[in-house]
Amino acid sequence: MAFHSLEEMVRICNETNLAFWEIVLREDMSERSVSKESSFEMMEHMWEAMKEAVEKYEPQKTSASGLVGTMGAKIEEYRNKQKPLCGDFVSKVMERALQMGESNACMKRIVAAPTAGACGVLPAVLIPLYEEGRVTSEEIIPALYTAAGIGQVIAARAFIAGAAGGCQAEIGTASAMAAGALVSIQGGNAQQIIHAAAMALKNLLGLVCDPVAGLVEVPCVKRNVVGAVNALTAADMALAGIISRISPDQVIDAMREVGESMHVSLKETGEGGIANTPDARKIKEELGI
Repeated sequence: MAFHSLEEMVRICNETNLAFWEIVLREDMSERSVSKESSFEMMEHMWEAMKEAVEKYEPQKTSASGLVGTMGAKIEEYRNKQKPLCGDFVSKVMERALQMGESNACMKRIVAAPTAGACGVLPAVLIPLYEEGRVTSEEIIPALYTAAGIGQVIAARAFIAGAAGGCQAEIGTASAMAAGALVSIQGGNAQQIIHAAAMALKNLLGLVCDPVAGLVEVPCVKRNVVGAVNALTAADMALAGIISRISPDQVIDAMREVGESMHVSLKETGEGGIANTPDARKIKEELGI
């Protein structure tokens, strides 16, 4: 897609009287020379894949390293037996985020949104809403276009890979996409969508990428939970009328600046941060990596 600015997208929405998701759909149709039906079919396929990933989650399965697995099942059991501090819905979001992240580590089929390491954030906020009957698939598809448009602008202005900009580029972008999607579902306008994205991204600014033993497992999977819950808070703030005092595009630019300033040891090399702790070095040695 050709968008390089969230604020430009809002301007286009105002000029054309189209919703945020509609201009993303229109751009996709133009760029790939496809019909509306074909574009929708692709997005519906993504949504079905997200749901299927949840359905095929294996509660007792662990990754080859043994570092992750069963966490999604543990949160579900905790939610069913006790009264979670976060409440039932947020606990469901946490559960889905862990399930997706663990499925990725176990080499199961997921949707990279925008990356495999951040695959749990977007479906974690959407699937519980769908499961509770608070939103239909027909309402979720437009939200996925909204998320895609936000992700594309971040990719164009900064980066979405941990190796390029740290985990802020992966979980941060996924959280921004999810926040915008939630605002879209709740009927928020284009301005609220981009400010939700900005607040979500700001909250995770500076997050480093420091996978233990170089595997996308620890602390990656649990960070999907943080990204998902962060998206909920950013969406609610935006829907309440709260804005980012720093313009959304400038927030993205700041993320790029921070990412470029990060030492290489903090960008997916597995050499710094959590990956360089004594426990992490021991794990790496035990795994023979």
